[in-house]
Amino acid sequence: MSDVRVIIQRDSEREERVVTTGTTAAELFPGERSIVAARVGGELKDLAYVVQDGETVEGVEITSEDGLNILRHSTAHVMAQAVQELFPDAKLGIGPPIRDGFYYDFDVKEPFTPDDLKRVEKKMQEIQKRGQRFARRVTTDDAAREELADEPYKLELIGLKGNAAQAADGADAEVGGGELTIYDNLDAKTGELCWKDLCRGPHLPTTRNIPAFKLMRSAAAYWRGSEKNPQLQRIYGTAWPSKDELKAHLDFLAEAEKRDHRKLGAELDLFSFPDELGPGLAVFHPKGGVVRKVMEDYSRRRHEVSGYEFVNTPHISKEHLFETSGHLPHYAEGMFPPIQFDEQNYRLKAMNCPMHNLIFKSRGRSYRELPLRLFEFGTVYRYEKSGVVHGLTRSRGFTQDDSHIYCTKEQMPEELDTLLTFVLDLLRDYGLTEFELELSTRDDSDKFIGTDEDWEEATEALRQAAEKQDLPLVPDPGGAAYYGPKISVQAKDAIGRSWQMSTLQVDFNQPKRFGLEYTAADGSRQQPVMLHRALFGSIERFFGVLLEHYAGAFPAWLAPVQALGIPIGDAHVPYLQEFAEQARAAGLRVEVDASSDRMQKKIRNAQKQKVPFMVIAGDEDMAAGAVSFRYRDGSQENGIPVGDAIAKIAKVVEDRAQV
Repeated sequence: MSDVRVIIQRDSEREERVVTTGTTAAELFPGERSIVAARVGGELKDLAYVVQDGETVEGVEITSEDGLNILRHSTAHVMAQAVQELFPDAKLGIGPPIRDGFYYDFDVKEPFTPDDLKRVEKKMQEIQKRGQRFARRVTTDDAAREELADEPYKLELIGLKGNAAQAADGADAEVGGGELTIYDNLDAKTGELCWKDLCRGPHLPTTRNIPAFKLMRSAAAYWRGSEKNPQLQRIYGTAWPSKDELKAHLDFLAEAEKRDHRKLGAELDLFSFPDELGPGLAVFHPKGGVVRKVMEDYSRRRHEVSGYEFVNTPHISKEHLFETSGHLPHYAEGMFPPIQFDEQNYRLKAMNCPMHNLIFKSRGRSYRELPLRLFEFGTVYRYEKSGVVHGLTRSRGFTQDDSHIYCTKEQMPEELDTLLTFVLDLLRDYGLTEFELELSTRDDSDKFIGTDEDWEEATEALRQAAEKQDLPLVPDPGGAAYYGPKISVQAKDAIGRSWQMSTLQVDFNQPKRFGLEYTAADGSRQQPVMLHRALFGSIERFFGVLLEHYAGAFPAWLAPVQALGIPIGDAHVPYLQEFAEQARAAGLRVEVDASSDRMQKKIRNAQKQKVPFMVIAGDEDMAAGAVSFRYRDGSQENGIPVGDAIAKIAKVVEDRAQV
């Protein structure tokens, strides 16, 4: 047999090796059980791939991003096999890997029950133990249609080959623009076909290489994400390289569930989502209104100090405004349908920037006015599909803390630097401290408007501003808005989840489309640069993120009730009411529980409501002109003079400290 020369790549090290013809990628990494696939010439391959002369081969670890995707997609195949063994009439949709797991869609007569999921998981464990081999097989469109004649959704994907990824989220795991392949699950001993699926791959060598998995839940999902298509049943699962990592993930999910803002919002009486309003539309209750007002008021004060001017714009406008801005041609699917009256179409406002452009354009502007910083808490409406609406963090009606800054090109670098510093400092004031920045740029699709030169200049200005912050900078190719590149601030919460917070965008295109001009120092008419900046993203979303970050236990400055008076007996109620009046006069939010409940129940209720300060008073406290503090963790501080107690609460509020 002739020799084949290959290069084995390990990080920065390259090893040239001579092997015999027919050597597989697996044989290049003997005994390395953590390697589950190979990257050959930049493309992912199964370990069964036969290496060719001159190729560079890199092992793919199961713990890497690609390795995890391969593990999870392989597990999705096992789940689909288990479903069809238990429910022979089930038709297959798609089953891609997703963050932390996978899903698979099925067309079945009845929705899956929790008991069904237990049965499927048990069957998956049986398949996993059998050690079935994943075997790749190239086929043709016609042969695949004949072979998968009983799978209507697979037949549709074959017809979409090359465009499937655009036509259905996750479909690129099934078919691509190149050759068509099917993966067979083969019996480990006999090689007999056990199951098959249309798939691009790669996969793990065998089902026994799946270390740990668990099915999570089922839900309804429309085929290819369209409400016009059949509704399928989706099963979600998760898979990890070890049982310890699976357990850690499940523990994390349990903690995240405790912090779910929708659950906490109901428990703490902060907000609700009445069915009568429709999906994605929240109402804030008095306590939630307090938190929201404090958030907004503090933000307003910071903006005033930083030279912003407040504006207000309507919730609806003629449709033509959004044609001028470019939103209708590029963002129509995110807007509510038109409302027709006065013989023309109107639209609910989906963004504030076009109206701010009208404010700039309302009169002549001089270079002496620039930078002009406009700020608005502007409510907007987005047509989010009901399947993606998620409490306050993905809603249909929300209020953006929107700023648009108009400046000269010469002012742009310093303004971007100042803006980004302002954004990060304000987020830190609300208790978020761990950030990374994401730079979203254009690609070569026709989604983007404007010249290459403008985009290059805008992108470089953002890059330089980001690099000054000394934070991780992550590229996001193709993720820019249609009119310009953007920086997104990604903030980690208390349990390590990353949330997209503030965005900062450079826009040369809308000023051009609206004909915005200012008079320069030499008397010429010049076009300003427009900077878009949303600090919270939306008040509602930021509220939800903070609620989960603090698990409902807001620091005192944000808490709806900062202190609650708890009398030991009825005789102590007037004393605490007087304390509360003095505290309210000092600007604090203090209430007294004068109910007929026993003191211990009042303390439990206050703990459930996550009140920062429980102010307890009995005979000794009254005689000494003092109160006692009980904190959320159960610790207590006794005999504090009333004046000192009020001053201490006020200091904690002023310092925005957590107790």
